[in-house]
Amino acid sequence: MAPFLLARLLLLLPLVLFPLRPGPTAADWRWPVDPPVEVLRPFDPPEQRWLPGHLGVDLAAEPGQEIRAAGPGRVRFSGTVAGTPVVSVSHGESHTTYLPVESGLTRGDPVASGDVLGTLAAGSAHCRDRPCLHWGLLRGADYLDPLSLLGLGEFRLLPL
Repeated sequence: MAPFLLARLLLLLPLVLFPLRPGPTAADWRWPVDPPVEVLRPFDPPEQRWLPGHLGVDLAAEPGQEIRAAGPGRVRFSGTVAGTPVVSVSHGESHTTYLPVESGLTRGDPVASGDVLGTLAAGSAHCRDRPCLHWGLLRGADYLDPLSLLGLGEFRLLPL
């Protein structure tokens, strides 16, 4: 009887030391810009990685407007990429990206859903007709539709 009890305790020990923490649920997600929200360009992934497409969604926004974390997580990156200010937030296995966003946050800073990440930078040429926020979602190297976090957009099944 004692070996059986010891085996059960050894199996439960990792759960006590490292409890399971569920990832964000659908209720944890929100728009990164305050309503009303206008989607200027939807997610449109290419059929092949090297073909043209759109790997996120563009949301209408004005320079200086506050950009908020779509979900809880930690800042993965905050800086400039190819001259464009970018913020990325890790949410466990996935991460969201926001550009062009000027931010004072640094890698590792915790953020809650709705926390201000920074402000929309002026002068971005991402959207031709007007200023916009480009909001992206990645799981590993795979781009997904960030609207799926809100129960909108298209879902795409990925191989395990």
